[in-house]
Formats: sequence, structure tokens, C-alpha cells
Amino acid sequence: MSDYTDKLGNRLNDLLEKNYDAEKGFKKAAENAKHVGLKSYFSKKAQERYNFGHQLKSELRNFGQEPDESGSVAGAAHRTWMEVKSWFSADDDESMLEEAIRGEKASVDEYREVLAENVIPGSTKQLLESQKTTIEQGLNNIKRLEDLR
Repeated sequence: MSDYTDKLGNRLNDLLEKNYDAEKGFKKAAENAKHVGLKSYFSKKAQERYNFGHQLKSELRNFGQEPDESGSVAGAAHRTWMEVKSWFSADDDESMLEEAIRGEKASVDEYREVLAENVIPGSTKQLLESQKTTIEQGLNNIKRLEDLR
């Protein structure tokens, strides 16, 4: 197996972990949100990230790599922060929405970093571009949810 394949496998596993983290965070946010529109949005985003994870696992297996099945430490801290913020914030829906926006912007940046690699197989590039575009479209759509404030 070439060094590049190992490097790409590691990068895809990083994205996989972050998608696990995002899925768990969105599920927790959906449980805590009071506004019906936000509950629906967070639930939809959790399912989207679940799907992304399965797509990334398939791509990793195509490279002969073993997908990482756990979430990251940073993601656990992020989920805990969202949970604490929802407990102590007077306006928890707004706080969770702001944190979700921050997390989604970070996800787009991470996808861009991986896509900036010199050599990415066509199937991987297409998958990552599609997932990044979906996240970006979600960020554009979230603007109407921000009006809940």
C-alpha cells in the first residue's frame, strides 16, 4: 500500500470521526431544541451525517482501509459543550443553532483541506465535493432559522 493511500485513508478516517461527532451532536441538539423547526433541522442534519459516515466507510474499504468506528475526543468535548450550553443558557435554541453553524463552518474547512490534497482518486473527490456542497447548502438554509431569535 502506498504512503499516499495511507495518508488519504487517515484523512478520510478523520472526516469519518468528525461526521460521527456531528451526527451525535445534532441528535443531542434535536433532543434539547424547543422550536419544532430546529428539532426538524437538527434531526435532518443527524441523518445526513449518518449517511455521510456510511459513504466514507465504503470509500475507506475501497482503499483496503479499516474505518474508525469511534468519535473523536474533540467531538466529545464539542457535544459536552453543546449539552452544557443547552442546560445553562437562557436562550438555548439560539445557542445550539450558533454552535451548529460554527461546527458546520469548521466541517466545510476540513473538507476543503482534504480536497486540497494533490492526488485524490476521482470517486473520493466526487464524494467529498458532494458532501461539502451539502454542508454548504445547509449553512445557506440555516439563515432562515436564525430569524427565530
